This record gives sequence, structure tokens and C-alpha cells, in this order.
Amino acid sequence: MKEKIIAKATDMFLKMGFKSVTMDDIACEMCISKKTIYKFFSNKEALIEEGTAIVNNKINSLMDEVISKNYNAIEENFKIREMFKEMFQSLDHSPAYQLKKHYPEIWDKMMASKIEDCNEMFGQNISKGIAEGLYRDDVNIDVYIKFYYTLIFSINENTQLESEALLLEKEALEYHTRALATPKGIEELEKQLQTNYK
Repeated sequence: MKEKIIAKATDMFLKMGFKSVTMDDIACEMCISKKTIYKFFSNKEALIEEGTAIVNNKINSLMDEVISKNYNAIEENFKIREMFKEMFQSLDHSPAYQLKKHYPEIWDKMMASKIEDCNEMFGQNISKGIAEGLYRDDVNIDVYIKFYYTLIFSINENTQLESEALLLEKEALEYHTRALATPKGIEELEKQLQTNYK
């Protein structure tokens, strides 16, 4: 029952907003009593925290799946972006923006672990791109990682509409890739832009 509550609540939070969905709404949607929810979760914040952890795990496993397909470094980034687009494009409001605005402590905790994950993933992608001759070999990898996640997180934290966030993320990816790319990398970037944004 606990897993069912988390799944339903998370779905509702993402679609309707973390702030607007109440424990009553979740109980009503599931045809259970509010008491049943409180048996597993002391309050709404505890439920949100577990829900965001599950979404994070899902995102991480989907990213691992993309990485395991062994695309070149630039195509890999576009495939990961496409995955995010598919996951979130049906939402009206950015879940990240809502979470930061209404539940900053949960947001901060989530961000601490995300930064670690992103450091590793972006670092591997840049190293891979250098080895493939798509990225310049004179870049300071740590600095470029910091630039890119600052851009991406800033977009998600400060953009209310999910559609706008997705558009800005596409621009950020192009910007990031152009900054890193060799002439061969620019060719691959143009190919990906043509393929993904006809």
C-alpha cells in the first residue's frame, strides 16, 4: 500500500503541483481514508520527499540506459535531453520550480545528491567526447561541468512553465556543446540539431 500511495501522490504532485495537492485529494483519488496515508507518512513533506527520491531514481536509471547504448558524447546528451522531454513535456508547471518555491528544504536535500550525480555524468561525457575527438582536449573539465549544471539548474529553479524550461534547456545544450566542440564536434552538433529540431 505504501508504494501505491507514493506512486499516486507523486503523479498528482507532478501534474497538479506540490502545493495544491492535499492529503485529502490523495485519499479521495485512491478511495482510501486519510488515516491510511498517515499510517505510512507522518505528514505531506515526508510523502513528497519519498516521491522525489523515487522520481530521481527513475531518472538515474533511464540516464544509465541511454549511456549504456554507447552513443557518441554529443548524441548521448541529445538522447538524455529527449528522455527528459518525454518525461515532463505533458506537465504545465515545472516540478523543480514548484518544489524549490514551496518546499525549499526538500529541494536543497535533493539538489545536494543531484549535483554529485551530475558531476559524475557530465565529467564522463566530457572525457568521452575528448577521446572521440568531438570535444577540445584543452578544456578544464571541472569548470565546464560547473558551468553546465549551473545553467541547467538555474533554468529549472527559475522557470515556472515546463514548456519554457524545455526550450531553454535545448539552448543551454547547444551553447554548452559549441563551447566544448572541435570542428568535428560542430559537425556532429549540427547533425543532431537537424535530426532533433527540424
